[in-house]
Amino acid sequence: MFPLTRTATAVVLACTLALPLAVAGPASAGTAERAAPDRVAVAVAPAGSAGTDRAPSTAELRLPRPTGKYAVGSSVHHLVDRSRKDPWEPAADGRELMVTLHYPAKRYGGGTARTPYATSAETTALIRGLGIEGAVPPERLAATGTHSRPGAKPARGRYPLVVLSPGFSVSRYTQTSLAEDLASRGYVVASVDHAYESFGISVPGGRTLPCTACKALDVDGVPPSVVTSTRAKDVSYLVDRLTGRHPVWKYAGMIDRERIGMAGHSIGGASAATTMAGDRRVLAGINMDGAFWEDLPPGGLNGRAFMMLGTDDEVHRPGGIDTTWDRMWPTLDGWKRWLTVEGSDHGSFSDFPLIQGHFGLPAPPLPAERTAALVRSYVAAFFDQHLKERQQPLLTGPSAATPEVDFHHLP
Repeated sequence: MFPLTRTATAVVLACTLALPLAVAGPASAGTAERAAPDRVAVAVAPAGSAGTDRAPSTAELRLPRPTGKYAVGSSVHHLVDRSRKDPWEPAADGRELMVTLHYPAKRYGGGTARTPYATSAETTALIRGLGIEGAVPPERLAATGTHSRPGAKPARGRYPLVVLSPGFSVSRYTQTSLAEDLASRGYVVASVDHAYESFGISVPGGRTLPCTACKALDVDGVPPSVVTSTRAKDVSYLVDRLTGRHPVWKYAGMIDRERIGMAGHSIGGASAATTMAGDRRVLAGINMDGAFWEDLPPGGLNGRAFMMLGTDDEVHRPGGIDTTWDRMWPTLDGWKRWLTVEGSDHGSFSDFPLIQGHFGLPAPPLPAERTAALVRSYVAAFFDQHLKERQQPLLTGPSAATPEVDFHHLP
């Protein structure tokens, strides 16, 4: 997603900070050092060629239908934390966040408008950043069909809050399928965009914030731990604004402030651990295929639950290239799981497989719809067990119903 440093850590950086749809010229397994390209390249195969799920579709891309019993509402918020400087743009007026809330809603009629997937400015920036201009029309990606309705009346009751943080250089909308599904199962989900860490984030006033952090990390040598520590502060501020005395959202009363969790993709997943280390309100966390950039304090997570869910390859299996998972595992002092998904790749823990298959781009072996079902099922099971206190057989060990999912280091 941004120019990778030519060091022995390139493989780990590629899996954690970048989100390629298909990397041209991958390093072989076990390579200790390789020359990374100046920018992660996306291979665009001819329509219907090997390595794609299908030929490009001319129909509208539509996300998989949510599986829970609730309809899904949505609300978008622009937040500015003026108590601190933005690390990437110190001259900015505070630290900006864009947040989409998905929540359990009452059933709605078919005539209500759907929530937009993204703005054209955001998808244009993403496509340009990935280098796939011509393969994915930005206006068609922005028009991806969702299953939520803006401003829908909330369902009665109080629900756990789950914060979702995206991978580096991509935006919160790339986790919409997961967010809508969790909301349909009875969660308020806050998907957050962290300013200047995405190819393009649309904010009020017609502005599109660029990925200033991309240059800072690679060219200026800023360590990735700045991202995770900054995102941890972002999430704590967001929780304050959603559960404090004067919440930013009119339906904030439906949030159960005693039941808060966080999941993230790539460096967003690493940020979940950092957030939990500094904010005890977050009771459970998931890292989806991201390297850890900060160690836990001596007290670990004080017994709180954590799950690592990643690719079943040479990177995130025990003893893999990303040694941070092996290092982190013994310091997780509460309920924990280490799961890997066969046939997945780094982008599989977001909407990217759906996008790849629809537009005829090279895709991982595991079909997109199956990937989405597995990620949704295991993430929901984790939060059902640790935020709703409902024991989940799916998390006890390997299942014949999900043979793609491997368990490691079971107690």
